[in-house]
Amino acid sequence: MKKALLFVCLFALCNLVVLGQAVRSYRMSHTAERSAFHVPPQEAPAGLRKIYSNLGKSKTDLYNDTNSYVVSGPNSGLNFTQFIAMSFTPKSNSHVSQVRVAVQYVAGANQVNLSIYGDTNDAPGTLLAGPVTVMNLPAYGTCCTLAVAEFSPLAVTGGTQYWVVADTPLTGTGSDFGGGWDLTVAYVPQAANLGSGWFGFNGLNQAAGEVLGTVP
Repeated sequence: MKKALLFVCLFALCNLVVLGQAVRSYRMSHTAERSAFHVPPQEAPAGLRKIYSNLGKSKTDLYNDTNSYVVSGPNSGLNFTQFIAMSFTPKSNSHVSQVRVAVQYVAGANQVNLSIYGDTNDAPGTLLAGPVTVMNLPAYGTCCTLAVAEFSPLAVTGGTQYWVVADTPLTGTGSDFGGGWDLTVAYVPQAANLGSGWFGFNGLNQAAGEVLGTVP
């Protein structure tokens, strides 16, 4: 109960807003920066190349840590479930080995699931890899540590759209997670799941992250 109340209070302070998408809506939040001191992200493994990235060029300014899409499990203490997906399109045939995203922690179990999906009508379709449970996420409103998920090499096709999904279990450990996926400026296809299926939308900001692997 205390965790639920904490989550609600924190997101109230973050000025939660609702943006319309036809009859559906997705939720974003805004917060004050917790620290003006930024740290660089974890080092990427040697030998892996960027298959896709929308992160900033500076290692201490990779994303906007004051604005995010809300990521909340069905038992998070909020009155909604919301999962978020980041689209990416490889330039050439590749193998994905690692996903690094700006998902941050607010309340509940400090863990989130990251997966890779194929595309169906500009939204996540078939599960291709994962979920991988990532624990000990960075605190909400900080920069620039990333949530990192390792995958067995997954073959992807150049010019084809895929999705990185951040979600939680529907029940049990992790279903009470609440946090945010920080943003970067990019007008590209994005997707949200409010508990009843994925829908695509185009926003002025994209969930921040990158996809690493080998080419080919």
